[in-house]
Amino acid sequence: MTEPTRSIVFRVLDRIFPKAPDFHRLLTEQALQVVHTVTLLVQFMEQATPAIAKQIKADEHAADRLKIHNLHTLNEAFSTPFDREDIHRAIMDLDEVVNYCKSTVNEMDVLGVGPDPYTTEMARALEQGVKALATGFSVLAKQPALSAECADVGRKAERKVEKLYRKALAELFQGEDYLNMFKRREIYRHLSNAADRMAHCANTLHDIVVKTC
Repeated sequence: MTEPTRSIVFRVLDRIFPKAPDFHRLLTEQALQVVHTVTLLVQFMEQATPAIAKQIKADEHAADRLKIHNLHTLNEAFSTPFDREDIHRAIMDLDEVVNYCKSTVNEMDVLGVGPDPYTTEMARALEQGVKALATGFSVLAKQPALSAECADVGRKAERKVEKLYRKALAELFQGEDYLNMFKRREIYRHLSNAADRMAHCANTLHDIVVKTC
């Protein structure tokens, strides 16, 4: 077969069987976006400045655009390197973590609630978990065993957040300042929900490793 003929054949095959998008890269990029937002959340819990809250809200819009792009790429993909449903779950769970970060700072503003040691520690644990997820997705193609370890770190981080959540509630519901109780409970709940979505994503990452190894 001559070189021009080979080129024509490959172009035809590429049209019939297009290459799968690099979902390892796309999920890594989305996870890094989540890390950026959660890192801002930690800074907000430490400093409580309006400028950081504004950045988190802007991050949520950037995350939405990334989510939509990844979903569109998934819908248009002829084939995927691993299960489509797992990719879809990872995309949605990563986005939900960012959404809960925004909800946290929004309601802290609306309810007039400032950070406390529990919100700060919960945010730090969340940051540890999402950083592990970003690493896990980045090495998934070449080091699946390390990805599984990163998924475990993410799940452990979620359990830490839940312990802090329960401890915070136990301390909060003392005395008679009921208005403050219910306000702070909402903030703690948003952080707990963010950790829950992170854990779901960690489970999905682990499922991908199991299915592809």
